[in-house]
Amino acid sequence: MSQQINLFNPIFRQQKKYFSAATMVQALGLILLGTVLLGAYTMYRSTRLAADAAAAHNQLAAAQTQMVQVSAAFPLPQKSPRLEAEIKAVEGELASLQKVSEVLQRRELGDTKGYAEYFRAFARQIVPGLWLTGINIHGAGAEIGLQGKALNPELVPAYIGKLRNEPVLKGKSFSTLEMGVPRQRVAAEKDGPAHESAAGYINFSLRSSGMAEPGSNAGEAQGK
Repeated sequence: MSQQINLFNPIFRQQKKYFSAATMVQALGLILLGTVLLGAYTMYRSTRLAADAAAAHNQLAAAQTQMVQVSAAFPLPQKSPRLEAEIKAVEGELASLQKVSEVLQRRELGDTKGYAEYFRAFARQIVPGLWLTGINIHGAGAEIGLQGKALNPELVPAYIGKLRNEPVLKGKSFSTLEMGVPRQRVAAEKDGPAHESAAGYINFSLRSSGMAEPGSNAGEAQGK
């Protein structure tokens, strides 16, 4: 009688090596290379961002320097106390003129036909930066003269355009327009002499044909 005995043990079978030493070295090398490349890229980006930040800082500093230079070259105009006082005085004159208009409208001064509407028209049309200092009306409004001041010469034509919208002034026109920059005396600084300089406004005069120059006694209705 015979019997077969299997003496094979699976543990003695040669095992497959899935990761050899060379493969692990290569993997470690790739990981190390990736780490180095990532570090280099991070350093490169940091350097670029630092350069961009420095450039932006320089541009900001240059802009601030330029702004300071422009502010020094073109300072904001200072308010003129004298001009403010004149404006307040003119506002008071305007209030008086409106009261005169009310008196004329009530005909408390006798025959004032036509004059009240003229004064009301001048009181209604207001242009900021322009004010009247004198009004002369001859007859029934056939001849009109206006005197005033303006901070800008362009305001005078704008004011004339506004007056044309008033019904009482329809068909009226001014044949003479005079404008000039007055001179004002400036106080001396320290021990220096006083001097004159151009005022910050202009004087203007409007007259219809036949109207005498301001100061004449020919006017029948005047407001100042």
